[in-house]
Amino acid sequence: MEFVSVIIAAIAGFAFGAVWYMTLSKPWVEASGIEVDADGKPVDQSVTPFIMAGIAMLLVAGMMRHTFELSGIETFGKGFTSGLGIGLFFISPWIMINNGYGGRPFKLTIIDAGYATFGCAIIGAVLTLF
Repeated sequence: MEFVSVIIAAIAGFAFGAVWYMTLSKPWVEASGIEVDADGKPVDQSVTPFIMAGIAMLLVAGMMRHTFELSGIETFGKGFTSGLGIGLFFISPWIMINNGYGGRPFKLTIIDAGYATFGCAIIGAVLTLF
């Protein structure tokens, strides 16, 4: 059952990302500096980033499940809070470092770190449902 919970949690995190970035698409495109067409859609967008995102969600959900099991995190509230902390204090600082050294706008860091924070909170909450 743990494998199924990891897959469902990963799908939930990925789905939240789709909503997050669709909602923030204009500021994200502006901050990321990618080339877009007249409709505001990325030029030459390949499927690779989406595949990588799916794999990343599986890895994050799998490691979070392992960590939760070892830590005894079993309730929805603890899963949500622990996931929030992982996103905010583990993943977001790395995003800030990468964007900072890459000379990217801080606005991009805020958008991407927001997804990492709330996406991990959702993954953590979903993991505790099984």
